[in-house]
Amino acid sequence: GGTGSGLGSYLLENLNDRFPKKLIQTYSVFPDTQNSGDVVVQPYNSLLSMRRLTQNADSVVVLDNGALSRIAADRLHVQEPSFQQTNQLVSTVMSASTTTLRYPGYMHNDLVGIVASLIPTPRCHFLMTSYTPFTGDNVGQAKTVRKTTVLDVMRRLLQPKNRMVSANPGKNSCYISILNIIMGEADPTDVHKSLLRIRERRLATFIPWGPASIQVALTRKSPYMQTANSPRVSGLMLANHTGIATLFKRIVYQFDMLWKKKAFIEQYKREDPFRDGLGEFDEARQVVQDLIGEYEDAESENYLTGYTKTDSGKGEGAVEVGNR
Repeated sequence: GGTGSGLGSYLLENLNDRFPKKLIQTYSVFPDTQNSGDVVVQPYNSLLSMRRLTQNADSVVVLDNGALSRIAADRLHVQEPSFQQTNQLVSTVMSASTTTLRYPGYMHNDLVGIVASLIPTPRCHFLMTSYTPFTGDNVGQAKTVRKTTVLDVMRRLLQPKNRMVSANPGKNSCYISILNIIMGEADPTDVHKSLLRIRERRLATFIPWGPASIQVALTRKSPYMQTANSPRVSGLMLANHTGIATLFKRIVYQFDMLWKKKAFIEQYKREDPFRDGLGEFDEARQVVQDLIGEYEDAESENYLTGYTKTDSGKGEGAVEVGNR
């Protein structure tokens, strides 16, 4: 809605202005772009927010209501998940993504290290997430999950159905980087074996111009979240994937549908940023369009040399493990 996106954008701009040397990471819940929402001006709000997330944040963990509702419905066996239930999914991701900061090891123990490992170029800083398994420890009413292994978890993290973003990657889409945070009783030997299995099966396709590696950070679970039915191992994947551009394309498409008819813009004209014209919308659209182009160019082997996108082969997965 306008309040959440508008206030969030305002805070983001001011934080970036006030603390220019600090890294800013956001957890941003996008609207369900595949279904019409209750807010008719949603495409306008989304586009305006995207500009701030692109220009004023260093890392954006992207979730969207469509994927959250789908995952909640599947795990909880309910047709219409409540906001409380989907918010539990978001809080689980936020908690898991900071475990290496709260229970630090010798790698990925600060935000700078995490961001540096996932975001090789500043503009491509929008991250997908997957989490498995959701259990009653973190989401009420979640169905019981059998004891998990490291391979089970790491394989499921790569499955599209577990992504918390409704992206539709194309044939050239690929991973720029992956960080798996494995929580629980995980043996480093099992991690190495799992990574080798993933590489052999080519379950992850990487960019042709960078290291084709799945990074792994092992950490313990919170002592306050242990129950008799807790899975032995759980995991979170933070991934930089070029397929996320499809989400941004849908935002631009929905904006264009309203904008060409100049629908519902009168309420914006009464606000300060638009009193002198509606150029803010054109500027925001250009920023998002440039971002889409950046992700598409990242699929090319010539990306770092500055040439335009070309078809290229893909890299294979490698092994890189960080252990506590």
